Amino acid sequence: RIGSATSMSSAIINNRLQELVKLFKERTEKVKEKLIDPDVTSDEESPTASPAKLAPVAAPVPPPGGEPEGDKPAGDEHYCEMLCCTFKYRPWLDRLKNYQFPSSIDPLTNLMYVLWLFFVVMAWNWNCWLIPVRWAFPYQTPANIHYWLLMDYLCDLIYLLDIVVFQTRLQFVRGGDIITDKKAMKENYLRSQRFKMDVLCLLPLDFFYFKVGVNPLLRFPRCLKYLAFFEFNNRLEAILSKAYIYRVIRTTAYLLYSLHVNSCLYYWASDYEGLGSTTWVYDGEGNSYIRCYYWAVKTLITIGGLPDPKTLFEIIFQLLNYFTGVFAFSVMIGQMRDVVGAATAGQTYYRSCMDSTIKYMNFYRIPKTVQNRVKTWYEYTWHSQGMLDELELLVQLPDKMRLDIAIDVNYNIVSKVALFQGCDRQMIFDMLKRLRSVVYLPNDYVCKKGEIGREMYIIQAGQVQVLGGPDGKTVLVTLKAGSVFGEISLLAAGGGNRRTANVIAHGFANLFILDKKDLNEILVHYPESQKLLRKKAKKMLKNNNKPKDEKGAPGDSLIIPPKADTPKLFQAALAAAGRMGGKGPLAQLRWRLKELKAMQA
Repeated sequence: RIGSATSMSSAIINNRLQELVKLFKERTEKVKEKLIDPDVTSDEESPTASPAKLAPVAAPVPPPGGEPEGDKPAGDEHYCEMLCCTFKYRPWLDRLKNYQFPSSIDPLTNLMYVLWLFFVVMAWNWNCWLIPVRWAFPYQTPANIHYWLLMDYLCDLIYLLDIVVFQTRLQFVRGGDIITDKKAMKENYLRSQRFKMDVLCLLPLDFFYFKVGVNPLLRFPRCLKYLAFFEFNNRLEAILSKAYIYRVIRTTAYLLYSLHVNSCLYYWASDYEGLGSTTWVYDGEGNSYIRCYYWAVKTLITIGGLPDPKTLFEIIFQLLNYFTGVFAFSVMIGQMRDVVGAATAGQTYYRSCMDSTIKYMNFYRIPKTVQNRVKTWYEYTWHSQGMLDELELLVQLPDKMRLDIAIDVNYNIVSKVALFQGCDRQMIFDMLKRLRSVVYLPNDYVCKKGEIGREMYIIQAGQVQVLGGPDGKTVLVTLKAGSVFGEISLLAAGGGNRRTANVIAHGFANLFILDKKDLNEILVHYPESQKLLRKKAKKMLKNNNKPKDEKGAPGDSLIIPPKADTPKLFQAALAAAGRMGGKGPLAQLRWRLKELKAMQA
């Protein structure tokens, strides 16, 4: 009994020590992974909510003379003026009162500045379109003169605010540095050509109203603020996804404005000659602006059907109109062609590539089935990506910008690959730049069983199927977007880099591919990551080569199932009987068990 108790206690102690050793090993591995990759967090750490995502809640105020109540569930965001609540965020009116205008503005990325330019351009368009109308047509009368003056001086106020508030706060680049100093920004604006034109726009010619009356031509300098219009075009095209639509609208507006000015000049010429004095001038019937605009369209487009001019003034005016119309219309057509050509440049390149490929296949008499698959690949790749090769688009960017784009597109997928977890982050960044995108058609073989594996695949979109079984056509598993396969082949050696199954595309599939050659070139600069990757690859390969019975999976059914192990207490009793050397029943049973073990061996 003393021997059996000792053996039981020693067995318990051994089991406990093994559990402690296992726990220490797991903790050591976690600490090692955290030291290698700071992004890997332990299980004990709990994620904290971002301050930006916390909803503003009302904090209860303790009642007077009492203790604060217990924790209550956070309520929804609400606004009230009662004294029972305090707020984490101030009401919008207080935030508006305490708003501070930025001391410097980035003209390239600040959307508020683009919005302000929109108002400046609207004020500029008011002057450009309505000054000729008010000068030529009798639309400005003493009865409505105060409305015209109100809009005029509102536009002047926008011009003045643009000079005083916005233009003096624009950042600029000097010697490669972005200057944000107030004094330097103001001096840079005062020395620029933009400041001279802005001052010229606001010449106070309105004082001549007291002498010659309210003449709209005195406001003509307001139309010289065209630099703001061109700046607004550049900023707006930079933030639009389809800028060619705005370019078409802008070119059309150019044509309409030229017709607008010509209609105003025609009414002025008719009024100068006398309304209805000849068959060429405007006869004064109907809507004067619509009739004159119709005449301007027929003149500038030179479609004919116009009455012949009678006087020398009319002939000269008509000749100038014809020359101007031919020149302006040809310029507008050419600019419209350039805009449409730039908008469809990618489509034109796609069609030329596809036509060249079809011509090549017809020359070498490629079968029609193959030609149809090639055409399908071209069409799907173009419609899904908008381009045939992403590298052609990114090759013009600096290396740092290519890395930023690759991180945004691929990092979330690659960081989930078990093989690369714990590796140097910079090594993963270098690897992201080597990934290339490939589109597979339905039932295309991504890889075949037995071939040498030289690539790793990451599914970006679509699905792939792993085939196996006796006939090689049984679907073992379907991998979806975000899955990875073929990663062991990148580091396996000694015949372990052969494919073990067929993988085909189930529908259209877009995959990222990493070549083994590219990975080896990267690992030369990261020896620690190389050791870790080889260790993980060996471990994963060893697990894949284990029999199913060793992994705990159900094996083949046995005819004679194995017997249960001898209880530990009974084993201790047998051991004590053997040490005492007795010839009792236990000793005979012990001798019989030895014979059975020998027979089983």
